[in-house]
Amino acid sequence: MGKHSRPGPSNQPSRAVPRVDADNPFAAYDKRRRPPMDIYRRHRPAHGGAGHLRPDEPRVLEEWSGFAYEPAGTAPGLAAAQEWVNELQVGDDPAA
Repeated sequence: MGKHSRPGPSNQPSRAVPRVDADNPFAAYDKRRRPPMDIYRRHRPAHGGAGHLRPDEPRVLEEWSGFAYEPAGTAPGLAAAQEWVNELQVGDDPAA
């Protein structure tokens, strides 16, 4: 790999930057309001550390508000937190 190459196939656009509609006059504004990597819900361990360690410990659930991730509740463990994150289907925008 070269010094500036990104991971993944070279014939596909990067997924790190959300697509922008050139015909939409509010495209730049909408792009700023989108969450990083288009992840609207996420979970974090309540006591810090790596997300995959200690799956039985509580998790803090966070939801994208349009400006930042805000606490949305707690889950008793990793499985429940992942289930909550996956309730929102890919491409669904809770702010819409």
